[in-house]
Amino acid sequence: MERRQFLKIGGLSSVALFSGIPFSSHARSDYKIKKIRYYAAPGYNKPLFNQARGIVEIETDSGLIGIGEGGTPDMVKQCAEMLIGEDPFRIEHLWQYLYRGMFYPPGREKLHGVGAIEMALWDLKGKALNVPLYELLGGKTRNYVECYATGFRKSKASTMEGQAQDCLEAGLRCYRIGPTGGNGDLPFDFYENSKKTIETCQRLDKAVGGSGNWAIDLHTRFDTTEAIKICDALEELEPYFVEDIIRSENPEVYRTIRNMTKVPIAVGEQFGDRWDSNVLMENHLIDYSRVTLPNTGGISEIKKIIAIGETHYVGIIPHFTGPLSTAALVHVLGSSSPTRCMIELAGGEPEKPNYFNEDFIDFREGKVHLNDRPGLGVIFSPEKANLLFEVTKNTEFTHPYLKSPDGAIHNW
Repeated sequence: MERRQFLKIGGLSSVALFSGIPFSSHARSDYKIKKIRYYAAPGYNKPLFNQARGIVEIETDSGLIGIGEGGTPDMVKQCAEMLIGEDPFRIEHLWQYLYRGMFYPPGREKLHGVGAIEMALWDLKGKALNVPLYELLGGKTRNYVECYATGFRKSKASTMEGQAQDCLEAGLRCYRIGPTGGNGDLPFDFYENSKKTIETCQRLDKAVGGSGNWAIDLHTRFDTTEAIKICDALEELEPYFVEDIIRSENPEVYRTIRNMTKVPIAVGEQFGDRWDSNVLMENHLIDYSRVTLPNTGGISEIKKIIAIGETHYVGIIPHFTGPLSTAALVHVLGSSSPTRCMIELAGGEPEKPNYFNEDFIDFREGKVHLNDRPGLGVIFSPEKANLLFEVTKNTEFTHPYLKSPDGAIHNW
């Protein structure tokens, strides 16, 4: 019924081209956003990560529903109260409104909320058109997306080397480790742990035969002296990447780091929209971007970051966040064209919460394959989650809405 309704309406030009629907000059859908709900993810409690995994539902006046993931309740509610009555198909327009409709631009925590809502809008649009998300993003560019593991739960090996070998034998591209130390109440000794970290990497490289079969995340844990000491030792080995070599507050620091080491550098999991990554990419300071969903502010934004990276020969290896975001990343990377991209799987396999359908992500032989169901291809069972709030009316406070003569949104 939703498909027939859309065919009567016409369709957006770009979407019509991708989906094969006859072009119409009518530039809007007849849908209106009626309700936005937010559910807490049952059983998820990781205060270590200020990365929310709530589920956002956007419902239209026709009953069509799209789902997204991320954002804290307060941030999602603030955004939701700006969108009731809006046309859900105008995704970029609504993103600009949420981004620019407050006095201060959104910080990284609010970007999570914007990203969750934007993800739900894309899911809704794919369902309305009855096509998978990757078709709306340009169509398939690869048959599957490679994965790498941080830890490997299925391994019965008692050593790091054995777990890494099991991971690669299962078909995953790469096994990632972290530095030694830094856990519990013991003080972190920079000198001791830089030496131990180097020794650990040497053992791992030997066990898996180099060839980019392993990687390490330094977790921004070391100061420059020890970080470069580690990188110097790793240059003769073959890591796929060395991640977060130094603290992330000032991206400009990588001008110094890049001049001091030749290891492949990966940065970005702590960053948000494209302006966070611009300096790193424009100046060729990194080899891989670790930006992810929903942290960037959404699917359109991460596609833009990937495109910027492609023009500067920067690969994309997104950080893990939540299970729905992982499913969305498959559509994003499966319709993008960087020569190198991977998805991180914590534990070496996708997380499958019971509030999604069992086959919501197609993971086989260490790789994730594109899902052909409409939208994100994920079925959400709200009765298995915890509803925190529902928004049906816009805020009583007026939001500034500065537009140019052609209707584009500007900062006010």
